[in-house]
Amino acid sequence: MTLHAGTFVVLVRGDTVPAAAVNALRSADRVYVAGDVDPSLGDAAPATLVDEARTAAVVLLTSELDSPLVAAGAPVLAAPASGLVAAARVMDRLRSPGGCPWDAEQTHDSLRQYLVEECFELLEAIEDGDRAALREELGDVLLQVLFHARVAEEDADDPFTIDDVAAELVAKLVGRHPHVFAGGDPAVRDASTQQVRWEELKQQEKRRESSVDGVALGQPALALAAKLAQRTARAGLPGDLLPKHDDLGSRLFDLAALAKLAGQDPEAELRAAARRFAAQVRAAEKAAKEAGEDGMSHEIWRKYWPHA
Repeated sequence: MTLHAGTFVVLVRGDTVPAAAVNALRSADRVYVAGDVDPSLGDAAPATLVDEARTAAVVLLTSELDSPLVAAGAPVLAAPASGLVAAARVMDRLRSPGGCPWDAEQTHDSLRQYLVEECFELLEAIEDGDRAALREELGDVLLQVLFHARVAEEDADDPFTIDDVAAELVAKLVGRHPHVFAGGDPAVRDASTQQVRWEELKQQEKRRESSVDGVALGQPALALAAKLAQRTARAGLPGDLLPKHDDLGSRLFDLAALAKLAGQDPEAELRAAARRFAAQVRAAEKAAKEAGEDGMSHEIWRKYWPHA
């Protein structure tokens, strides 16, 4: 049996009830409270909450999302960014005493592999145009940020919190967009000049001595070559000084640099070509199997290879 159409869970932060919940509260048959919500706002949530919500318009005001109503499928109404706060609280509970033993054992170092994996899974969802997977993978990447920030909070020498991370991000975004937040910037006229201005402001902030300072040398080699070519071009490096030797590495670097400076993304282009190739391999193998072929010889591969 489904829940009553007027049943909602309202996520409350402090004394703030989201505007989206006003109509639900006005039409509710019963209002209950749970968690840290002011008890004067409703009755304490009973054990029969889910059963009541099947026949009546029930609104639960709560500070947490671990209610049986949520598990039963009740819609959640929350103020903007309330979900982020809830996610941070869940991460805090998992990491705290009485939480998850595995989560409690993790370190920045042990979590590295998951950060890389989740980023690639997010990239795949974007390339596939899969909206459901995109939403899920964005959440998995967010989990990595929350997890690392929670681990950092416990550092004995230099602790910081997720709020510190967010505050630093806000300061960076505001500082690097003076044309938006500081009444204008004559150096910014369009998206292209904004990119140049971003790099200028970044170098001023970080007091970098080289145009390639800050480039992540651990990223995939093709993307690294493209980024180095882009950075040095902005610094005025003549194109003839880019690697152009006969060794394979230099030839690959040159190809990546030419693509990037022409406005293309060589990493994305190569990934797209690799994905097309993988799809062709699967198609040929499937066609051969359906035709009853025994094994995949050179002749069989050529016979079933999709050329279109």
